[in-house]
Amino acid sequence: MSQPLWNPELIAKYNINGPRYTSYPTALSLHEDFQAEQALTSLNRHQGELSLYIHIPYCAQLCYYCGCNKIVTRHQHKGDDYITRLALEMTHYTGPAADNRVTSIHLGGGTPTFLNEAQLKRLVGLVRTHFSVTEECEMSIEIDPRRCSLNKLACLRSLGFNRVSYGVQDFDEEVQQTINRIQSYEMVSRLVEHSRFLGFESINLDLVYGLPHQTPQRFKKSLDAVLKLNPDRISLFSYAHLPERFAAQRKIPEWALPDPATKLSLLQLGIETFTQAGYQFIGMDHFAKPHDELAIAQREGRLQRNFQGYTTHGQDAMLGLGASSISQIDGVMWQNAKEVRAYGEALEQNQLPVEKGYLPSRDDRIRAALISQLICHFQIDTQAFAQSWQLGDFWDYFAEAKSKLAPFIEDQLVVIDGQRIQVAESGRLWVRSICACFDAYLSATQTQTVRYSKVV
Repeated sequence: MSQPLWNPELIAKYNINGPRYTSYPTALSLHEDFQAEQALTSLNRHQGELSLYIHIPYCAQLCYYCGCNKIVTRHQHKGDDYITRLALEMTHYTGPAADNRVTSIHLGGGTPTFLNEAQLKRLVGLVRTHFSVTEECEMSIEIDPRRCSLNKLACLRSLGFNRVSYGVQDFDEEVQQTINRIQSYEMVSRLVEHSRFLGFESINLDLVYGLPHQTPQRFKKSLDAVLKLNPDRISLFSYAHLPERFAAQRKIPEWALPDPATKLSLLQLGIETFTQAGYQFIGMDHFAKPHDELAIAQREGRLQRNFQGYTTHGQDAMLGLGASSISQIDGVMWQNAKEVRAYGEALEQNQLPVEKGYLPSRDDRIRAALISQLICHFQIDTQAFAQSWQLGDFWDYFAEAKSKLAPFIEDQLVVIDGQRIQVAESGRLWVRSICACFDAYLSATQTQTVRYSKVV
């Protein structure tokens, strides 16, 4: 692909605060009036494929940059107690999910590899007991290299896990020390090499740009080290420094953070390095080798997006288990209690730990489908879309969006040609801003606040 436009004027113009559109409406629209029975009803009505997301909140060590929902502890027994609560939650969904085949399972956190081998075996056994898991199920897990031995990796493979994602962030020693996450290249390399030996189908490495002490020269060394490891996928996330929300980030000296111009140069460097090495730029923050299923799905128009980001499964049929997990079934969204204690107390009282949720309107469903198409495939056939949703004239329905798109069209970031809306290759960097034109809830005020991160 051609490189994104790194025009300072365009960056100033379009680098708003905006949603990542892992759902529409976003999770900020969830409200407490939602009843848990509505979750069960939506799952009972759905028949077909189902994806599971299981949140493991525990970490053995605090990483200062992290904004995830987590609990730092070295007490291994908490994993056993938590799995017991997960088992109780699963019993509520066993009946309603009986007609659904589970084709994707993802463990996130926190640090899922906080769990030891026995705990992992117990958890996977419970999932297979309560749900209909297909033989070809895609099973993925996020791994902290510091909490994963070669034996644990072999255990994961024996349990059916076929995809792994390693949290690298950066290989620079000073960066690692400042964010309190020290892990050597040799440690990660050993795990990646053993993953291939064990037959894992896909290996992803997570990187973060905008961390303290990162410079283009230093970051290039980390990027080159990543290429040497030859992963199938790469995620390149932006660090959001919000010390007023995340206390641990106050341990990061603000003077060490790259300024906005340098941070953007780190992103540019990442995109250039990985695309020149042959990776397909999936969009926003994901890269994949051309043979990887994610890249193939995008080329064939099957790419999806859910609360975990770009995926080939579970755009609108994902059941979240565990504290803070979010589910989305046929547009209906709900979130569990964020605090582990509240989550467990609800289950001990034989109640679903649902804290809030959202029932979508027809307009929500229409806009969700459009935004998903744009953010995954960068184009819309307006006539076909209007016919599929019985809208009449597409631009009559989205009249307000058309006026909002005008600046992008003027700057040649979006092209409207006949019945097609096309995000130009030079506009892919701004796809979140472009999708925001179709967002009925996003106000100009919100794009100036820290409720959302900067789009790049």
